[in-house]
Amino acid sequence: MGAGHHHELYLPGDSPVHRLPPQCKLLAVLAFAIVVVATPREAFWAFGLYAVLLGAVAAVARVPAGQVVRRMAIEVPFVLFAFLIPVIGMGERVSVLGLSLSVPGLWAAWNILAKATLGVVASILLAATTEPRVLLLGAQRLRLPSLLVQIAMFMLRYLDVIVGEMRRMRVARESRGFAARDVRQIPVIARSAGALFIRSYERGERVHLAMLSRGYTGSMPIIDEMSASVVQWASALALPAAALAVLGCAL
Repeated sequence: MGAGHHHELYLPGDSPVHRLPPQCKLLAVLAFAIVVVATPREAFWAFGLYAVLLGAVAAVARVPAGQVVRRMAIEVPFVLFAFLIPVIGMGERVSVLGLSLSVPGLWAAWNILAKATLGVVASILLAATTEPRVLLLGAQRLRLPSLLVQIAMFMLRYLDVIVGEMRRMRVARESRGFAARDVRQIPVIARSAGALFIRSYERGERVHLAMLSRGYTGSMPIIDEMSASVVQWASALALPAAALAVLGCAL
């Protein structure tokens, strides 16, 4: 698989975090998320320290804070759901700014917001410092099923191709005077979706045959051997280790 172009979530750089092997960063983020989830919701100060740790990682990786905040838009559905919980929750209620809110609902909302936000920020930093293709190779180094990794690689590689095909089909429709204004245009959109599916399926068949003709036997060759030293593992696991120390004080 070729390196391809940089994904929009990835920020090219040469920071110490960028240079860490992907399998180290993957395991570090997973361990950090587990520690955050295991933290009691009443330990407000612990969540504050977790945020400080992530801020330190962002500073070392030279990831702008504004970019992290913009990419946190993916969390909006969780935020809306969390704000709804105190309103519809049961149990003891308290008045906040004239609204009657459920006390257990407020705790649940805080629990979701705090832990989801920290997890999202950690994932954003991981994506910003690791190319997606390299991230998948790191997952393969962690002994994830090779077939799943290959499927994800092909999805990553051909997603832009399919999106480009969909964009060309839209331009072709609009150049012929088509405009999707109401439900009467749904049959045209449905036929376009069917045509896109058939084209994508046929493209997959051609790619598979081309791979077989080049000696593909079920596994992709690994060009870059991404081994990790003890120092690199220690550097990556410093984040979850520090978070674990915070959790130990919170329990």
